[in-house]
Amino acid sequence: MRLLLVEDNRRLAETVAKGLREHSFAVDFAATGFEAVDKAGINAYDLIVLDVMLPRMDGLQVCRHLRDGGRSTPILMLTARGKTSDKVKGLEAGADDYLAKPFEFAELVARIRALLRRRASEVAPSRLVIADLTIDLTSQRVWRGVREVVLTAKEYCVLEFLARKKGRLLGRAEIAEHCWDENFDPFSNVIEVFIKRLRAKIDQGVAISLIHTKRGAGYFLDVL
Repeated sequence: MRLLLVEDNRRLAETVAKGLREHSFAVDFAATGFEAVDKAGINAYDLIVLDVMLPRMDGLQVCRHLRDGGRSTPILMLTARGKTSDKVKGLEAGADDYLAKPFEFAELVARIRALLRRRASEVAPSRLVIADLTIDLTSQRVWRGVREVVLTAKEYCVLEFLARKKGRLLGRAEIAEHCWDENFDPFSNVIEVFIKRLRAKIDQGVAISLIHTKRGAGYFLDVL
């Protein structure tokens, strides 16, 4: 999943982004409202974490601009303003949720995941099961049969994306868009490397392969 973090406090933004990446999210950063609008207009984000207190164009204005432009991307307001009246303003501007600073990082992650589940019209899902592959979406743990598969954060991100799109052919650009941030090098072979690693961990030593390649087109996860 790819997120846009809009926060003018550079130190806080770096800390939050680091934590989110450790939870398998790809994170882009914007320090101003204008930069946020530009990036949201170019990239297909799964969710936006938006600070209200921004210079020149504040978070409420950003939110209204995106909603007026037809953007339905979930928006989580993140701000030091914690009064009920401030929360109402954020929600009326088009935000989907509101978290006041200071906050517990675990709550931020939980709220992000809840918004993503809501967007996918899922009712409190906890697992994806494909053949004998089980993915626990809450703990981000993976099993093939009774064997637990230990994955890095990025490996998990790629696997979950393939599993959520079960049976659908996904090109490199689409995988990169959802699992990497704006610093991704489209000329690198990093996606091929991660697919190879996943095959070694998921499909090695089993009779049924789940991760497949269509040469020149992309990858998909399914039972053939």
